[in-house]
Amino acid sequence: MQGKSEGTDMAGLCAGRVAIVTGAGRGIGAEYAKLLAAHGASVVVNDLGGAMDGTGADETPAQGVVREIIAAGGKAVVNTDNVADWNGARRLVEQAIDTFGKLDVLVNNAGILRDRMLTNMTEAEWDGVINVHLKGTFAPSRHAAAHWRALSKEHDRPVDARIINTSSVSGIYGNPGQTNYGAAKMGIAAFTIIAARELKRYGVTVNAIAPIALTRLTEGLRALTEEEMERRHPRHVAPAVVWLASTQSADFTGRVVEAGGGILAIAEGWHRGPTAEPEENPEHLGPVMYGLLARARKNAGMNGQELD
Repeated sequence: MQGKSEGTDMAGLCAGRVAIVTGAGRGIGAEYAKLLAAHGASVVVNDLGGAMDGTGADETPAQGVVREIIAAGGKAVVNTDNVADWNGARRLVEQAIDTFGKLDVLVNNAGILRDRMLTNMTEAEWDGVINVHLKGTFAPSRHAAAHWRALSKEHDRPVDARIINTSSVSGIYGNPGQTNYGAAKMGIAAFTIIAARELKRYGVTVNAIAPIALTRLTEGLRALTEEEMERRHPRHVAPAVVWLASTQSADFTGRVVEAGGGILAIAEGWHRGPTAEPEENPEHLGPVMYGLLARARKNAGMNGQELD
């Protein structure tokens, strides 16, 4: 288990807080859970234990992470509910509260991958990815948000809670072969911005991480050097999540943060570009539209910079 940062003020950054991390049996989610525990959080390690494409179930990965956390002196429990199931998501939130007495942080990290070019994508490949990523973010968030709203009203003051979602550069910038995954991840970015506005009154911040890391979902997509593999290790994403989970981030909300791979950045959302006077006759729109296009910034590529 990764330890606290030596010689910094990071030690115990999440002391006393209770966090749920979905998809935490492997990869990035496991690194989140372990570093949160190392900084004092009690963690519900959720993982259905399915294959990369979402099929099957196995509680072993989540159990392994929990054992590692406990062996290092932390507090953690296993949850194997399907976060894309309405009642499973409710049970997940209830388990955190029943086990540790409260809930402060929800990290929505669970996901699957079923890459295919649009012309060959099946309905099942589309539905499976959209369900796990989008509904698997919505359902736990909805149950957690309702709990925090009730607490805020009961005590007549804001709570100090966090939702941390998982977007992707594949979604916010776009990557061929991933219309399903990219659409889900762009949807999560929009969900994050809107939920942040809705829940601010209750003291809940909502942000998203766009991880740049090598996981079982991304390994094999292209050859990497040893240096690149180290730079893209999932542990390099976790510090940003731990900070977002802490009480220090109370005024940081509605943002998508790129983290890992030697990068820490805030992704900027859509902005209105060049404008022109409306034209009622579509036959006259050609020069107007091409004039706007000539003045508009190009869309960003996977590196966050303008496409060539």
